Amino acid sequence: MRSVQRTGSGQSRADVRDAVTVSVAVGLVGVSFGALAPAAGLSPVTTMAMSMLVFAGGAQLLVTGVLAAGGGIWAAVVAGLVLNLRHLPFGLALARHIGGGWSRIPGAHVITDESTAFVLARTDGEPGRARRAFWLLGLIKYGCWQLGTAGGLLLGASVPDPSALGLDAAFPAALLAMLVPMLRRADARRVGGAAAAVSLTCAPFLPAGLPVLAGLLGVGAAARRARPGGVQARAGTSDARCPGGRA
Repeated sequence: MRSVQRTGSGQSRADVRDAVTVSVAVGLVGVSFGALAPAAGLSPVTTMAMSMLVFAGGAQLLVTGVLAAGGGIWAAVVAGLVLNLRHLPFGLALARHIGGGWSRIPGAHVITDESTAFVLARTDGEPGRARRAFWLLGLIKYGCWQLGTAGGLLLGASVPDPSALGLDAAFPAALLAMLVPMLRRADARRVGGAAAAVSLTCAPFLPAGLPVLAGLLGVGAAARRARPGGVQARAGTSDARCPGGRA
């Protein structure tokens, strides 16, 4: 019992540490967004409202980029919606870890790429660990994103190009770090490789956001699991029909 408690306590501390690490990286991306938003014509109030109500780094940066390039507001909104379509399969994958009832509303709001990778990497631990990890990361990450956006607004005037500092690389680097442990499984490597190949192939031809959705086709590379005990069950049935080797 004590060893189980120590294991659970160690996992909890590791989850807190990892959640804080990921959230700090997300906050750095928020700094980048907050610094870039005014250049795209967004007011500080609109920028903070987008971070609180949308809470999707990729979509927010895409909307900012479209506006900065001279695109209209509707083009920016449609581009953000298309990019966020990837949250539909994320929600299906995490539904059982969010809880039921009204908790699904705030839970759906904090589902992101990082949450999906973070939680699915912890589904094989103690019961309830994945759900605790989901809410832990969601709350810390939400707070860090708001702080990062506010900090970016304050620093935007003194740092005209946040990408020159590498802040735009913090998000994909953090996500990759979470995915690496999951690649120990052969089926995960097949799916990841196929998804990457499809996305890279489509990237030159499809608008931003669609290659990510096309990468979902990589799920087809997953092998079908053999039913445990299938051979033994069939052998046992045969033996039962033929006791002593006779029909």
